[in-house]
Amino acid sequence: MTDRLSARAFLALLTDDFTELPHPPGTPEPDGPLGWHGYDAARARAAGRTGEEESVVCGTGHVLGTPAVFLAFEFGFLGGSLGRRTGDRLEAAYAHARERRLPVVPLVATGGSRMQEGMLALTQLQRVARQSALTRAAGLPQIAVLRDPATGGGWATLGAGADVVLALPGAQVGFAGSRVRPPDADPAAYTAEAQVAAGSADAVVPSGELRGTLGRWLRLLTAPSDDPAPVPAPLGARDLPETGWDAVRRARSPERPRAGAYLDAYFTHRVALSGDRCGGADPDGMLCGFGEHAGRTVAYAAQTGRATRPAGYRTAARLIRLADRLGVPVLTLVDTPGAANDAAAERQGAGAAIADLFTAVASVSTPVTTLVIGEGGSGGALALAAPGSTWATPDSYFSVIAPESAAAILKRPPEQVEATADQLRLRPQDLAELGVIRTGDQLFPGTGDRRP
Repeated sequence: MTDRLSARAFLALLTDDFTELPHPPGTPEPDGPLGWHGYDAARARAAGRTGEEESVVCGTGHVLGTPAVFLAFEFGFLGGSLGRRTGDRLEAAYAHARERRLPVVPLVATGGSRMQEGMLALTQLQRVARQSALTRAAGLPQIAVLRDPATGGGWATLGAGADVVLALPGAQVGFAGSRVRPPDADPAAYTAEAQVAAGSADAVVPSGELRGTLGRWLRLLTAPSDDPAPVPAPLGARDLPETGWDAVRRARSPERPRAGAYLDAYFTHRVALSGDRCGGADPDGMLCGFGEHAGRTVAYAAQTGRATRPAGYRTAARLIRLADRLGVPVLTLVDTPGAANDAAAERQGAGAAIADLFTAVASVSTPVTTLVIGEGGSGGALALAAPGSTWATPDSYFSVIAPESAAAILKRPPEQVEATADQLRLRPQDLAELGVIRTGDQLFPGTGDRRP
């Protein structure tokens, strides 16, 4: 059973306090803008059941000390549907958020647009989309919480249009509501869990953990900083490799620390961003999110040592652009033998996804810091690296392509792979001499800081 609390009860569950915003002025027309017979009676019954005059309650409150504007839908009022008066309230709340420089938290529980107001109800989605876009342009985060149900235009604007999407377990989530789906549709596809798997939502959070999770997200996304993220200290070998093949062998060692160990050591706490918002996720190949390091927020995108899939590159690009808009520095960790190169990856747009990540890293204003912690395999690794601000650990390598592939391209026999690795000059010290990476005492003792 998913959450069935009223809007105000759900607000009480999440917030330290809550103050409702004044309602925009205006008097509803008799039976609404279409003169729909019985509409007034339906609204009166809904008001009697819920104690509300509309399907959304808007106001300000704090979550673990961080202030925000809340847009809480009351599903008991005509299925949480959006009508013209709903749009008035949402527009006023978004404007209040921009005026006060507050994040926006939609608590979505809606079946979509209100039938009794026809196209005038549907066009409220355009109003909401514009308000969301203006809020995004103002550099303010939007964190949606999906209750049950979150369907129709409410999901497609307030929900899926948010920067971060959290959902309650088992919540019904999808553009098509339960009464308008094909009769043979798989109901499991219209759940919060399915939306996370498809990359359209970031996490499923039990109601008992939601306040803490939302509080962490709000605190992290409202703490901009102009300073670059510090370079993490190496967790593995401290001596430099003697040969190119030694560098490759060390980077591929199963004992070498991976991204999870670096993130755990670097951050006091962190929250994960998941999914490319295009139908895919790569949770095993790319870790993205925001965390606290030395008292300030740092965003991260970290490869895990596996071949990165297109959804992973798109998720990283999404993370970097969000951090840029919020003024948060970024740390990227490079560790991949290369981009996934199977047929499925090509069908999923591998080239376009990598190109988009290159563009994101090249175009953002927020500082990006990169540490190569393992394998740096070709363009699939380089796309995540910040030009002029990349370091490498002693147990890593970075190469135009893996030595085995280089030997194959050059039509060399397998016994020449190790010699090819030397010729590629892929060791950390080689990369420093070539001006590809920066050096520093924390990674190369006694070298000082040398920039590419």
